[in-house]
Amino acid sequence: MAAAVGLLTGTALVVTELNSPTFGLEAAPRGDAPECARVAKDSPDGVGGQRRDDVTLPGVAVWGDGSVVLRCGLRPPAPTVDHCLTVDDVDWVWREARSRDGEKVLITYGRNPAVELTVSDRVTAIDDVLVELSHAVRPIRQKNECVSAADVPATVS
Repeated sequence: MAAAVGLLTGTALVVTELNSPTFGLEAAPRGDAPECARVAKDSPDGVGGQRRDDVTLPGVAVWGDGSVVLRCGLRPPAPTVDHCLTVDDVDWVWREARSRDGEKVLITYGRNPAVELTVSDRVTAIDDVLVELSHAVRPIRQKNECVSAADVPATVS
C-alpha cells in the first residue's frame, strides 16, 4: 500500500512538473544580475490579458501558463537587419529566425543585460504586452538604439 501511495505521489509530481509553465525553461546566463531581479520584480501582475504565473527562476517572469515569457540576462544582440520597433523608449528586435510556429521572439536592443520576450500566438494583444513590459525594462540603461536603413550612411565603392 505504501509503495502504491509513493508511486501515485511521484506520478502526481511528474504530471505537475510537466504541466508547469516553466517546464523546460531556463534562466538566462546573467539572470541573477541586479537589473534582472528588478525587471522581474517590477513586471506587472498581468500582461495582454494573461495573469502572472508563480516562477522562481532568476530574471524570469511568466504569464498565462507560458503564453508570455520574459527572460532577462542575455547578451545584447549585435547590429542586425531584423525588424526593430520602439515601444515607450525601449527598442525591441523581432527575432524572426528564432520565432517558430505559434510564437514570436523579441529581444531588447542596446541594453545590457538584454531581455528576451516570447509571446504565444494565443496572445492577440502583443502590442499591449510590449507596452506593459517596456515599463519594467526601461530602467536598464540603453547604450545603443535601433536605426532605420535611411539613417545608415551609404558605402561608396
